[in-house]
Formats: sequence, C-alpha cells, structure tokens
Amino acid sequence: MAMSDDLNAIQERVQEALAGAHSLEDLEKIRVAALGKKGSLTAIMHMMGKVPPEERPAMGKLANTVRANVDSAIKQARLQIAKRALDEKIMAEAADVTLPGRRLSPGTEHLISQIREEIEDIFCGLGYTVEDGPYVETTYYNFTALNAPEDHPSRSAKDTFYVVDNAPEGKEVHVQGESDVLLRTQTSGVQAHVMEAKEPPIYMICPGTVFRPDTADANHLPQFTQVEGLVVDEGITFGDLKGTLDYFTREIFGKDRATRYRPHFFPFTEPSCEVDVSCGVCHGKGCRFCKNTGWLEILGCGMVDPNVFRNCGIDAEKYTGFAFGIGVERVAALRYDLPDLRMLMTGDMRFLNQF
Repeated sequence: MAMSDDLNAIQERVQEALAGAHSLEDLEKIRVAALGKKGSLTAIMHMMGKVPPEERPAMGKLANTVRANVDSAIKQARLQIAKRALDEKIMAEAADVTLPGRRLSPGTEHLISQIREEIEDIFCGLGYTVEDGPYVETTYYNFTALNAPEDHPSRSAKDTFYVVDNAPEGKEVHVQGESDVLLRTQTSGVQAHVMEAKEPPIYMICPGTVFRPDTADANHLPQFTQVEGLVVDEGITFGDLKGTLDYFTREIFGKDRATRYRPHFFPFTEPSCEVDVSCGVCHGKGCRFCKNTGWLEILGCGMVDPNVFRNCGIDAEKYTGFAFGIGVERVAALRYDLPDLRMLMTGDMRFLNQF
C-alpha cells in the first residue's frame, strides 16, 4: 500500500472514531493514537526520509494536510462534546418559569430593637437627643464621676468585667483590686461625657448595650440593653421627673397603667427612687406574675447629685436635673408577660415571629 493510501486511511479511521466518541476521554485516546509520539500518523511522518526525492514534496504536503485535518476534526469534536455536556446540564437544572415562585420570609427587627426604638421615639418626641458612647470605659466615667465611692460593691470584679489591671496613678493598689479599664456596666458614663462636652440645658437619652458578670437566668443576663436619660436645666424639680416618667410608662405600657415611686438609694442621684407600674395581668389585684403585689418594678431614677455636676464641670448652684435608667429586656418581659429573659436570646423564630 502506498504512503498516500496509508495517510488517507488514517484520516478515515480518525473520522470514524470521532463519530463514536462521547466524552473528552474518548477524544484524548483518539488524539494519542493518531498524533501521539507513537501514533500512526507520527510514525508515517518519521518514514518520510525513505520516500523517493521526486515524490517527497507531494507526500510531505499530503501528510501535513492530513495532520491538520485530523487535528481540526478532534478540536471540533471537543467543542461539540463540551456544548452537548453544557446543554445536558442546563436541561437538568432548568426551572419551570410557569411554576409559582417561592415566598421569601421577610426579615423583621428583633423585639429588643423594636422596643429600644420605641423608647427613643417617645423621648425624641419630648425634645430629647439620643447620645452614644464607648463600650469600653474607664473607672472614672463608669463610677468616680458618677459619685460612686471607691469601696462601692458595684466596683468589685464580681459585678464588673475588667479589661486590664493597672493601678491608678499615685496608688499602689485599688481598694478592691479592680483595674482602670472595664466593659461599661451602665450607660451613665455617656451622661458624664455629654455633661463635660456640652453646656446646659441638656435633655438626652443614651441607649446601648451594657455588661455585667451575672449568670444568665430567668431574671438576669450578662449582656443587656439599657436606656438612661438625663435632664440638666434651671429649675428642674422632682415633679418634672415624675411627670416625664408617668408619661413614658403610659406610652410604653398603656394609658390604664398606674405608677408608684418607692424611695431607694443610688450614688448618682439624691433623692432616689424606684418606679413600679401596675401589673397588666391582674390590673393591680395581685397574681403570680407580680408576686401578689399588684406592682412590677421597671426603672430607677432620681435627682442628680450635686457632686456629679461638680465632677463634670457644671454649676450645681445654678442647675438641677434628674436621671433615670430603663432595662429594655425588662420592659419587653413586662409588656408581653415573658417568664424568662433568656427567651429573648435564643433566636427561636417561632418565638420571635410573634412580635
């Protein structure tokens, strides 16, 4: 058989093999059999030196043509197989556009965020500003500036998360071994910052997260949300405090809820008191939820101690003011009769979707 017949036969065999190829692996086998180092076409190319000189140009041209045709046919087959695989994948993943779409579950604000914003709206409606401050505070702004003595129990490591352990300048150790930097236990430090930075009159609230080393149980959380308020102006009286908080409790709990003020002690305020709201379950008659008292504690408040004004550079002879602190999680629990504060932290959508 002449070399030209061999070349044409190789091209025909490749075409027949390509017609039966169904994968890229099949194509690779065909390519190696024809064009590989030991392929049939490569072997003929190596025999080109034995062809008579007068036939060599024509035979070389034919061999190159066959090689180009085989290579082109393999490439074309590779494109067809890839296209066929893509079409099959598209068909397998095809969506019926006539089917009804999936209903997406709309996201909602967490109950704590809802109540926090509602509290902000109530006080903003009264002309208050919303202030913010750092989560990591110093003992000065968290305690000292707020008239808390150095031996106050709240400074203990049992009640405060301390960050570093540096004794204050001029002292070898702290009274109770605490450090200078801490995670804020209250947002009252923001009030001290604002009083230092702004001139009265001041009407502000400072909502935010606070931290205390409490074991999580039905009534306590180690991290919770607090909203504290401060008013500093000329002629502010306890009557202004009572009127403001009475309005707030009616707005947040309902117009039919009564309030009660009980004397208490806070270093930041003098006089100080705790505020109770009538139980919404028994309407003040007494039940298990209110421990048969008819009342539920909601916040602490009082008239700002003059020492706090002096610490923050405000004239205590000219200005008076009041302050209060509200736990947002407690408001949520009392408003919706939640038996356990931990329910707010579980992320259980069956519970959260109710609000």
